[in-house]
Amino acid sequence: MDGAKQTPHIVILPAPGMGHLIPLVEFAKRFVFHHDFSITFTIPTDGSPIKAQKEILDSLPKCIDTIFLSPVKLDDLSKDTKVETRIYLTILRSLPSLHDALKVLTSTTPIAALVVDLFGTNAFDVAREFNLPSYIFFPTTAMALSLYLHLPKLDRLHSYEYRELPEPLKLPRCVPIHGRDLMDSVQDKQSKVYTWTLYHSKRFKLADGILLNSFTEMEADAIKALKESGNPNVPPIYPIGPLTQDGSRDDGSDISGCLRWLNDQPIGSVLFVSFGSGGALSREQLNELASGLELSEQRFLWVVKNPNTTYLSAQSTGEDPLTFLPKGFLERTKGRGLVVPSWAPQIQVLNHVSTGGFVTHCGWNSTLESVVHGVPLIAWPLYAEQKMNAVMLVEDLKVALRPKVEKNGLVGRVEIARVVKCLFEGGEGMSLRKRMRMLKDAASKVLSEEGSSRESLSEVAHKWKSQVGI
Repeated sequence: MDGAKQTPHIVILPAPGMGHLIPLVEFAKRFVFHHDFSITFTIPTDGSPIKAQKEILDSLPKCIDTIFLSPVKLDDLSKDTKVETRIYLTILRSLPSLHDALKVLTSTTPIAALVVDLFGTNAFDVAREFNLPSYIFFPTTAMALSLYLHLPKLDRLHSYEYRELPEPLKLPRCVPIHGRDLMDSVQDKQSKVYTWTLYHSKRFKLADGILLNSFTEMEADAIKALKESGNPNVPPIYPIGPLTQDGSRDDGSDISGCLRWLNDQPIGSVLFVSFGSGGALSREQLNELASGLELSEQRFLWVVKNPNTTYLSAQSTGEDPLTFLPKGFLERTKGRGLVVPSWAPQIQVLNHVSTGGFVTHCGWNSTLESVVHGVPLIAWPLYAEQKMNAVMLVEDLKVALRPKVEKNGLVGRVEIARVVKCLFEGGEGMSLRKRMRMLKDAASKVLSEEGSSRESLSEVAHKWKSQVGI
């Protein structure tokens, strides 16, 4: 038993949703394999855990435990309540259950720290009751983190909406960004989502540190500005990314046959098109995308989902997504394109030698996966902070092209065909591929034994072990 007590332990409180859980799981595995920690995930929920959530948690090593906190009730919320507000309230209402879990854990285990998602800063108050250091795991870019840390000041300076800013916003050592491209949660100052976002941003200063899923060679200037700000309200920043899945959970399965199809395509010739687990296009946009891919005459592998009128709405129709494609599209593109409904093994696809480009919603998990595998991008942001990511990828890192959106809110077929051809045929595409290969090498280097992200992780591990006298 004495030996068991000497294993330092951390508790992780993720936000609901796979996009936030996946990088935290990878973070937990690094601490287990490289630094000999044991870990407990405390999962907030407003009902039964979703299947994908259970699958990923059940696949973890035995030293990573899971506690599902008591389900909270959200039946007082209206049907049109934004998903961000639901997330904030799910975590907030789970805190009594978290308190009970920590009471049991601290009585038997040397807890070194509580790690919370960016939506979970209320849990700091619970951690304080048990004298636990609190850390924020920030799952996206240093630029988005800079916005969070500066939001209280921006809110004081500008009474009007940020999209009405006359000049691009200049966050410290970040690429200038128009107000309209800032994350969705700050686009309506009268909304509850903005109120919650501002509230949590003011509490970031209470963290003992911020763990950032990015890396110095990708956002060197922005990370340096955060680390050297001299502002007492900015906690220590630890860039520990890229934290990405390795694809092993897919077990090499190829339900859709897309990997077999890729095996028959020329090297670097296929455009992978996928908008992530939460991204869906309108019926009109689906039609334009299909027509644009056809017009481009390039090879493509497209993961099609049911169209929705709003992003992040439930895919509840139960219909075959392929029935929404233009008449005759599948026949006309047969051999050159493969369309698969709803899902493909994304990591294996990005790692395949035939994949030469990726149309992505710019979710940070997908972005980092493309970087790790060296695949240049066509940036098609949909929601959350994805427009900010797109600006950075296109204007700063220059590893992506971004199609122009028409006044009607659609990306037209001619524009789609143009950017696809540009990626595969033009000199600009060649430059993008070269820069992405350099970024891939940098990502590999920071995760190596002497790499900067590995060193940041070791620094945090040392602090946490000292916290419990190990």
